[in-house]
Amino acid sequence: MKVCEKIKRLRQEKGWSQEEIANKLNISTNAYGCLERGDTDVNLSRLEEISAVFEIDIVDFFEKKTGVFNLGGTQNNQQNWCNAYQSLDYLQIKTELEKQQLLNSERDKEIAYLKEIIELMKNKS
Repeated sequence: MKVCEKIKRLRQEKGWSQEEIANKLNISTNAYGCLERGDTDVNLSRLEEISAVFEIDIVDFFEKKTGVFNLGGTQNNQQNWCNAYQSLDYLQIKTELEKQQLLNSERDKEIAYLKEIIELMKNKS
C-alpha cells in the first residue's frame, strides 16, 4: 500500500473529512486532497506532521503487515511457512528501501536549495 493510500485509510478510519485534516495541517483542502491522491509527493517534514495528527509513529507509514499462511498438507506445511517468512524479509527490505529513497529525495532537494543560495551569494559579491 502506498503512503498516500495509508493516509487516506487512516483519515477514513478516524471518520474525518479531508477539510478537517487540511485544517489540522494548516494547508488547503485541495493541497491535502493532492497528497491523498498521490498527485503531490509527501516530503518527510509533511509526513511527520501527518503522523502527529494521526498520533502514530512515522514508521507506520512504511511497515507492511504480513501473516504466515498455511495451505494445508503435511508436506507443503513446512514449505509454506518458509515462503511466508521469506516474504516478510522481502517486505522489510522493501520498506527500508522506500524509507531510504524518501530520505535521499529530501537530501537532494536540500542540496539543490543550498547550491542556489551559494550561487546567489556569489552573484552578490
